[in-house]
Amino acid sequence: MRNVLHQLKQYKKNTFLCIGLTTLEVIMEILLPFVTSLIIDQGLEAQNMPAVYRYGILMIVCAALGLVFGALGGRYAASASAGLSANLREAIYRNIQTFSFSNIDKFSVPSLVTRMTTDITNVQFAFMMVIRVAVRAPLNLIFSFAMCMIISPHLSSMFLIAVAFLVIVIGTIMVVTLKIFNQVFRRYDDLNASVQENVSAIRVVKAFVREEHENVKFSKASKMLYDLSVKAEGLLAFNNPAMMVAVYFCIISVSWFGAKFIVGGSMSTGDLTSLFSYIMSLLMSLMMLSMVVVMISMSLASVRRISEILNEKPDITDPEQPIMAVPDGRIDFNHVNFSYKHGSGKNALADIDLHIKSGETIGVIGGTGSGKSSLVNLICRLYDVDDGSVCVGGNDVRSYDTEVLRNQVSVVLQKNTLFSGTILENLRWGNPDATDEECIKACKAACADEFIDRMPDGYNTRIERGGANVSGGQKQRLCIARALLKKPKVLILDDSTSAVDTATDASIRAAFAREIPGTTKIIIAQRVSSVQSADRILVLDNGRINAFDTHENLLKTNEIYQDIYTSQLQGGGDFDQPA
Repeated sequence: MRNVLHQLKQYKKNTFLCIGLTTLEVIMEILLPFVTSLIIDQGLEAQNMPAVYRYGILMIVCAALGLVFGALGGRYAASASAGLSANLREAIYRNIQTFSFSNIDKFSVPSLVTRMTTDITNVQFAFMMVIRVAVRAPLNLIFSFAMCMIISPHLSSMFLIAVAFLVIVIGTIMVVTLKIFNQVFRRYDDLNASVQENVSAIRVVKAFVREEHENVKFSKASKMLYDLSVKAEGLLAFNNPAMMVAVYFCIISVSWFGAKFIVGGSMSTGDLTSLFSYIMSLLMSLMMLSMVVVMISMSLASVRRISEILNEKPDITDPEQPIMAVPDGRIDFNHVNFSYKHGSGKNALADIDLHIKSGETIGVIGGTGSGKSSLVNLICRLYDVDDGSVCVGGNDVRSYDTEVLRNQVSVVLQKNTLFSGTILENLRWGNPDATDEECIKACKAACADEFIDRMPDGYNTRIERGGANVSGGQKQRLCIARALLKKPKVLILDDSTSAVDTATDASIRAAFAREIPGTTKIIIAQRVSSVQSADRILVLDNGRINAFDTHENLLKTNEIYQDIYTSQLQGGGDFDQPA
């Protein structure tokens, strides 16, 4: 809760102004029944019209001031609550940007989206109710009860019975519903996950005619959310009946005993009239408090989920005195062990001892799950090792400033992502200051110029969200060009030419040798033709190094490499290569 409220920042002033104005509004409202009793007792019953006019004007002034204070309080409440939600979204988004891959693995994407939308909206509404209604209702209740005690201490004891009854009922409801709302928000995550997966893979769903299956899966997730929501709302429905019981108990009790006091002469008609007004004000305050309790019980689950993101600390942090320059592209793995869940004993990489010279071209090949992507993720420090060390340029990657390291270790990941904007805007993710000529040169090296030149707007062609309007091979080549613009010491291609034909693949590799000879190049591929011209080839098997040698030597000595080579080339070749 403290972390959430800390995000008020510049809106603290609006919050306190709202509380102050709400207090003044309550005072004005509390004075109205008191003035009404004066009009009845000292004006109407005494037939004193000047007193009626005098107290009538006072009543109008109090009402007008209450209206002004209420309107201003509402305005500041809206400003403070909306400001809090804006700051929370910004703080969560900023913290997510600092997460390492291991941090992101803890939270699913749908869960993060729900926390930044539904959960923050719940907190916004709850905060508005707290600084507006939760301030107004207790003050109204206290002042009303105080006035009731002044008018008739005996009758005021009836309210204490009603209050005790409501506190027990509302407290029980809150405890039970809080547990249910915790489950509700987890179901929201499941529902969002189902929607995101279905929409992002809609082409696959339609290609395999799985619409009905997806509808059933979504309906199941929706039904579970519906059942929990109905259960929670069903419990909250007891609020109103309990409130009505308290209201009618007080009205009947005050009417019965008040009539006797008037007949006995111990209470005036004006006092009884104002007492009824204070009764309704007091009970309405309790009703508003019950609404606040409901909203808070919902928002507490949201606050907890938001706090989880705000409290999450990045696993990867910079040292106190980081190295601010990468000398060269030398890479050393010194007996590295790595697992995605530290301490689980399930290593993705085991005892990797590997040494690569600056400027070398290294091919990496192996079966699915052999640890190829895990290996290169450690070079740019997307994850940290469990044991051993990874060095770039002769220094442990953990001793560098993270931004400096990643600017010199350029990675084209398996999942290529383009953003909405022009081709030039996407390319400049690699280097914001790159000139048009530098962008064109990088595209030529990545063999992307040939399809860009055919587009109507050339390099100013707009890319749709996720690169929906370009093919897989075009997307890969644009991502390679974007990485080249960084002019890195190390370039990693994680199966990044799988969607291009072998002729284009060969042209890209030739351009690398020509344009960036001093850059260390690590090429992960499934095709032997993509790595056979590399200086050395690393064969991985089940997270361990099986072999590390040239193409010719591996063909003579390594069984895994021989099997891959035979199945791909002698068995018919690549898809666009003659057998």
